[in-house]
Amino acid sequence: MTITQLYYVLAVAEHQNFTKAAEKCFVTQPTLSMQIQKLEDELDILIFDRSKKPIELTDVGRKIVTQAKNIVNESYRIQDIVDQQKGFIGGEFKLGIIPTIMPTLLPMFLKTFIKKYPKIKLKIEELNTEEIINRINEGHLDAAIAATPLENENIKERVLYFEPFVAYIPKGHKMHTMGKIKVDDLVIEDMLLLEDGHCFRDGVINLCKAFKNHEDDKFQLESGSIETLIKLSNEGLGMTLLPYLHTLDLNNTAKENLHYFEEPSPAREVSIIYHKSELKMQIIEAMQTVISGIIRGAIKFQDVKIISPLPKK
Repeated sequence: MTITQLYYVLAVAEHQNFTKAAEKCFVTQPTLSMQIQKLEDELDILIFDRSKKPIELTDVGRKIVTQAKNIVNESYRIQDIVDQQKGFIGGEFKLGIIPTIMPTLLPMFLKTFIKKYPKIKLKIEELNTEEIINRINEGHLDAAIAATPLENENIKERVLYFEPFVAYIPKGHKMHTMGKIKVDDLVIEDMLLLEDGHCFRDGVINLCKAFKNHEDDKFQLESGSIETLIKLSNEGLGMTLLPYLHTLDLNNTAKENLHYFEEPSPAREVSIIYHKSELKMQIIEAMQTVISGIIRGAIKFQDVKIISPLPKK
């Protein structure tokens, strides 16, 4: 039994196709098939049911894949140990970032990080939280930046910063003349929301105690972007809530529509998250240090109350 064979098994289990798995592993399909066949012969079992389309794992195959993930991850740790011993911080690093954090945080730290750690080859993807968790568990992401806590036993979290919620209330709205607002002032029926699947949406809903189903409402407006929510709000279609960092780049006219909450200000916890196997920790720690140092000067709020990003059941 070899680690390469287990790596091939994981590829076929993921893609449910020998040809696709071989392409991802950069080997020919006969080579991959032969190695998996040798493993099955050695163990005297079938890992895959080849009669099914797409290919499926057998009952024992599912157990083997679970263990194979642990073994392959532990083999990667050996290179991590060597890199840390040599003080080397480099190599490929796959990072996921949720959509409501990507456009504000990434420009703040990316240039500094690349300059400080030129040997790291970053691959960054914008993904929602569910996709991030799946990819971390499957080994396709080394880490991610997301709203936490996620309460996932396979995921570890390192807090980067706390980002307050800020209300965007346009002129003509009944709450526009108010100074600081209270959470109890919010009415979900008057709120423009992000589309389902955004954890910031779930945070807003969790914040609004008056949430009810929208079945009886005349209309319900949702959008995939915060910028669109602001434009819709300016058209008089309601108010919305923004993450604090999104307010920094607004023009002066738009900033007149911002209303802050009375303390403790509702806020989201933003963390760098990674698998409990803790691979590539030297890069994760480097990224945490850079981001924490930069964000410290941008967010000066002290008294905050963390709002869960998890949808309430």
